[in-house]
Amino acid sequence: MPHPLDRADLRSRVQTRIDVELDRWADELAEIGPDVVDLTDPVRALLQGGKRLRAGFAYWGWRAAGRDDHEGAIALAAAMELFQAAALVHDDVMDDSETRRGAPAMHRALARAHTERAWHGDPERFGTAGAILAGNLCLGWSDDLFADSGLPPESLTAARPVFERMRGQLMGGQFLDIVTSMRPWHDLADDERIEWARKVIRYKSAKYSIEHPLLIGATAGGASAADLDALSRYGLALGEAFQLRDDVLGVFGDPEVTGKPAGDDLREGKRTVLIARALAGADDVTTTRIDQWLGAPDLGTDEVEAFRELLVVTGALEGVEQDIAAGAQVAREALAAAVGVGGEAREVLAELIDATTARST
Repeated sequence: MPHPLDRADLRSRVQTRIDVELDRWADELAEIGPDVVDLTDPVRALLQGGKRLRAGFAYWGWRAAGRDDHEGAIALAAAMELFQAAALVHDDVMDDSETRRGAPAMHRALARAHTERAWHGDPERFGTAGAILAGNLCLGWSDDLFADSGLPPESLTAARPVFERMRGQLMGGQFLDIVTSMRPWHDLADDERIEWARKVIRYKSAKYSIEHPLLIGATAGGASAADLDALSRYGLALGEAFQLRDDVLGVFGDPEVTGKPAGDDLREGKRTVLIARALAGADDVTTTRIDQWLGAPDLGTDEVEAFRELLVVTGALEGVEQDIAAGAQVAREALAAAVGVGGEAREVLAELIDATTARST
């Protein structure tokens, strides 16, 4: 059975539009000099892969409003992928991540290029600066493609506030993630830690991954207020479940499938719902081990395996799996309430519930 995001030849068409736009933007930058390929080539490489989740929800949001297929909706979908690229590049810088999709993160690749060329200065600083600029380019290009999508002006005017809200809330969510990584956690009660971790994924991931792209497409398509409300509930619940699945895969996933080293989220010290639930179910000895291992950059294979076992015996893994199932159920009920959504759009949105929550990558 084909993946729901391959309906309407979506992923192929989005990739084609991205490639066309990147060629145009690269040509515009080429007059600055040949060095700019150090920015544009890594962006192009990053945009060759990915699930196209945000693109899919933007496109099917448009179709959910009762609209027919439109190349402008494909452009809108491609704009979501450029926005995603900006978020990934900047997130990797902030997390000091080593890899992205099985390859060196952009700031790492640029630092390596600096070293190989025996340039002056600090390679890490060069890599960080270049990645920030590349992310900024993607953010600007996303806005450009949104504005130049070819959709009717009234559609873009209606959707623009949602697009701007997505951008603002993502930045706020990223900052909330930084605050969460720095503030003392043990001062909080168990339920407060869990809610704080959920708030981070809500604003850092869930909204811009599913809810906002879906609403951008549906608002541009002229969906009713009642359907927009139902789609918002669908998108937020599914977005949180999607990120919770990501957190599980970040610890328990197969590196050959996820493209990330096993236990990388543990080494990076990510204070996820999974970790918050583990602390809630931990005794003093287990809490000490979690504190000792979480964020240890040299965490070995044996420690990662032992950490996984702690996440199982404390009930954290089971609790998060229940959270994921609950989110998927809320999404199903919300979709049922979106009475104006019919046809293929309803089918795809229903299929995407399982595709985003029961996955291995």
